[in-house]
Amino acid sequence: MAVSERLAAMTTVVASLEYLRRKEDREPGGLNDWRIGRDTYITLSPLRRRILDVIGDERATNALFCAQAAAGGALLLPSRGRWRGAASMFLGLSNLALYARRRYGTDGSDQVAMLVQTAVGAARMSRTPQVQDALLWYIALQSNLSYAVSGWVKLLGAEWRQGTALAGIMRTRTYGHERMWRWADGHPRTARWLAHGVLAMECLFPLVYLPGGLLARPMIASAAAFHTANGYFMGLGRFATAFASMHPMVAYTTTPRSRPEVADRDDTMAKAMGLALAGAAAFGALRAVDRRQWARDSWPGSLSVATRHGNKISYYRMSGSAKGEKPVVVMCCGLASSPEIFGWVLQTLREDGACDVITYSRAGVGPSTYAGDEPFSLQESVDDLVDLVTEVAPEGRPVVLVGHSLGGEIARRAALDLGDRVTGVVYLDSSHPEELQRSEKQSETAEALDHSLGIIAASLRSGMGVLMPHPAWVKDLPADVRRRAFAQFADSRIWWTGRREWRAAEEDFRSFEGPLPPIASHALVLSAQKTLDMDPAHGAMSEDLGHAHQGDGRVVRSVTVPRAGHESILTDPGFGQQTARHILAFLQDIDAVPRTDGDSGEAGRGGTDRGQPSR
Repeated sequence: MAVSERLAAMTTVVASLEYLRRKEDREPGGLNDWRIGRDTYITLSPLRRRILDVIGDERATNALFCAQAAAGGALLLPSRGRWRGAASMFLGLSNLALYARRRYGTDGSDQVAMLVQTAVGAARMSRTPQVQDALLWYIALQSNLSYAVSGWVKLLGAEWRQGTALAGIMRTRTYGHERMWRWADGHPRTARWLAHGVLAMECLFPLVYLPGGLLARPMIASAAAFHTANGYFMGLGRFATAFASMHPMVAYTTTPRSRPEVADRDDTMAKAMGLALAGAAAFGALRAVDRRQWARDSWPGSLSVATRHGNKISYYRMSGSAKGEKPVVVMCCGLASSPEIFGWVLQTLREDGACDVITYSRAGVGPSTYAGDEPFSLQESVDDLVDLVTEVAPEGRPVVLVGHSLGGEIARRAALDLGDRVTGVVYLDSSHPEELQRSEKQSETAEALDHSLGIIAASLRSGMGVLMPHPAWVKDLPADVRRRAFAQFADSRIWWTGRREWRAAEEDFRSFEGPLPPIASHALVLSAQKTLDMDPAHGAMSEDLGHAHQGDGRVVRSVTVPRAGHESILTDPGFGQQTARHILAFLQDIDAVPRTDGDSGEAGRGGTDRGQPSR
């Protein structure tokens, strides 16, 4: 405990002095300007916000930093006594209190120090050996968890598996080191072995608990060397002392009980954690099976169609039949998404009854299955949609395709293939085939998106879905679709499908050569205001989508939904219903336009109607 608390105290002393030195970060306009940072906690209770405001006062903040430096300095002195436990506990709790105040700049080293100081402080102040050992086991297990999780997450990244991650990190402006990068670039084979060595150390760190503790010393030494190197090359000096403060607990708990120094060690905590992990794994497996059943279960009354690629597409027809004159509206969801995301739109369309609505899950999502016999291309998703429309909409029945995000691009291409069978296309914050060429922001995030989809899919497949919280957008959906929406969200299949589609879309988008081909149908282009604000190029591309539909007598409208985001344009109750009303108004407008005889898709006479964005 003495070694751990000194290392953790050194971490906090350095951090406190750094924060006191960098006053400009807390001044108006600084990274930690409390007048701005406090807005992050606006959803907390009034009492908790008042407490944070007291801590956020500059005088209180400086006083806490000074107190931390003093308490940490005292812990570095050679002494004994229970007061050391109180000092460590103060450092841990004050770090927790200051976390909101220094939101930007607080990193893993401060969090590890807080964990160690709180646990060691409690152990120092306890008079029960069993409690002390339980707290020391807690720190040791946290150390194992930090390395193992970090390693296995790295393993999901292609750069780490290929051994190129070291050179990539050393080349960055934030954590890079020019000389180290030049060395790694000039010695790729050695750098690859070094990166694989880091992976092996982190992924296999729990092997320190092999019988006899034979690997404890080399593993701990390797981890300490790793953090020392990070401190020098990446500027993460506090990591060396913070993470090393957990190593004495690892050494203590890995020492065989046959050694007299630990003969009376209580290992109840380890056994309890083992049982808890086994129980959690069993519970997680059951939950995964239950969610998979929900994800694969289709809505009552659903049907399916076999497509030319051998895929089985499940669809649901809402509020109508295959007969009549009402338009058939086919909803196409976005990347890694399910039809439940249209909950509010569907509710409003059902209440109005002006159209028949078809929702479907793309191949590999929910009850729809993916054959996967040939290399996948985005055209396969387009063909599936074309085959679905051919199945559900009789000849002569007006068809309107509605697509969100990537679903908008799939709908656009399907409209080209379907020709005059499509009366209109509705683009809901849609993708554009040139977005990776015309938008630097989207091009930069494309690779990260592929990586993220892979990590989420692999994590869910490994059983980690039990830890996935309900995202806010699921809670915003209508109550009757929330459970199915979350079951899809927590199912690895939807993420693997999303990754497959995104890889095909990225390859397609980067090689696309414009302009967009003309489409002989009406169009409604709905854009989310937040998307336009974040990426100005999106506005110009949305205009392109509308221009592709312009022609004599066609209704082409462009509308911006104020304050809406890319997802909330559908999931937020207000925005979702507003989107549905725009769709209904669009259906009324195109129904009022006279059609030429024998042509269900192209309008006859009249001028082009180019609506203006709403304000």
